[in-house]
Amino acid sequence: MAEKNSSKNKPPVSPKYQYDAVVIGTGPGGEGVSMQLAKAGKNVAVIEKHSAVGGGCTHWGTIPSKALRHSVSRLIEYRSNPLFSDGHQLPKLTFQEILKHASGVIRKQSGLRASFYDRNNVTLIFGEAAFIDAHHLKITRADGSIDTISTDKVVIATGSRPYTPKDIDFSHPRIYHSDSILSLDHDPKSIIIYGAGVIGSEYASIFRGMGVKVDLVNMRERLLSFLDAEISDALSYHFWNNGVVIRNNESYESVEGKDDCVIINLKSGKKMRADCLLFANGRTGNTDMLNLEAIGLKSDSRGQLEVNAHFQTSIPNVYAVGDVIGYPSLASAAYNQGRFAAKAILGATDAEYARLVEDIPTGIYTIPEISSVGKTEQELTQLKVPYEVGRAQFKHLARAQIADTMVGSLKILFHRETKEVLGIHCFGERASEIVHIGQAIMQQKNGGNTVEYFVNNTFNYPTMAEAYRVAALNGLNRIF
Repeated sequence: MAEKNSSKNKPPVSPKYQYDAVVIGTGPGGEGVSMQLAKAGKNVAVIEKHSAVGGGCTHWGTIPSKALRHSVSRLIEYRSNPLFSDGHQLPKLTFQEILKHASGVIRKQSGLRASFYDRNNVTLIFGEAAFIDAHHLKITRADGSIDTISTDKVVIATGSRPYTPKDIDFSHPRIYHSDSILSLDHDPKSIIIYGAGVIGSEYASIFRGMGVKVDLVNMRERLLSFLDAEISDALSYHFWNNGVVIRNNESYESVEGKDDCVIINLKSGKKMRADCLLFANGRTGNTDMLNLEAIGLKSDSRGQLEVNAHFQTSIPNVYAVGDVIGYPSLASAAYNQGRFAAKAILGATDAEYARLVEDIPTGIYTIPEISSVGKTEQELTQLKVPYEVGRAQFKHLARAQIADTMVGSLKILFHRETKEVLGIHCFGERASEIVHIGQAIMQQKNGGNTVEYFVNNTFNYPTMAEAYRVAALNGLNRIF
């Protein structure tokens, strides 16, 4: 893709620097800061290493994995629907055939995001960036040519890549990480997924939904231990009920790639064998190619940068957003981090993002989905908050019965005395959509955030949103 450098309506160039700000990376974080600065009249350039915009989120992470998950979920629904299960045999679908839908979504998303930069007169430069000093960057293009640009501010939004320990041969055709798994070109009957975090759990759902035998190796005592314990247990039970073998408190000693299989030797002495291995044990920030030493900036062992409340690094004119700063490592959060970093660059001093962080919803695209916002029961118990619980089982909702998506539930946590909603936890199909209703109520001020909202307002019938009314009534009935 050629560089776009439209001069129409371009803000005046600073006499000291070529650009007011240069953003490295076009993922959600880079897009957020670029758009905010451009709309404020700043002369902005964005540097993208790859041939199309969107970052890892669009090309290797969020978009392809969620599109793949959607296709597999529909496949599961088709197979379980009595309207189609009698005499209608689905052809055997390979991983690559199912992934075709994701390819179309990636193209649409990348094209759309590129149009944002063009429409806002942001200069797109395709090449790899490295610091010369705090105000000058070297751009190495795909053809080997090198340019130098100068800028007042720099924002690092380079994202992350899968963590790949050196003792595992990721060049082996049966050993994959969460990026390379998208190029899987054979039809495995079994897979070992090492790492039971968000990515590992999502791919365990995907492969099991395709009928692949799945062994999920978890280094912790429970799946996704940051979740409310009941939700974590629900996912574990659902995996177990669907044939996924979960091995908790395990870690690998060595991995052997064979011609026809992969063998993983665990430190507990166990041996596991499967057609292929997906290693999904964390990610590393993409900072090693930036020549950070030139400006005296250091990353940690996972390539992440430390920033203050305004996303400013220890170098005053250099900011960082997205996966390169670690938690919460969500595309949705990265975009807002970009916006708030832009506000800081523009001179704002508010700490609005600090409050926003507490209310960022978690969305985990297993089958079925998990989503939550606010406190867990364990956190509230530790804080000695007098809370109550309201629950709604999806199997009791008319809409869930109609759609045959009856697995799952909604849980509302609220203060016994003030009725303030403290947490929403949802497990089931469309959980990542359903949670936003509760999130919106939790944002209300001046007494507007109470569980009674769900009782006193009318919900369309039949809908999944009705779960809020059912759960609220269930919880209020426990108050005495």
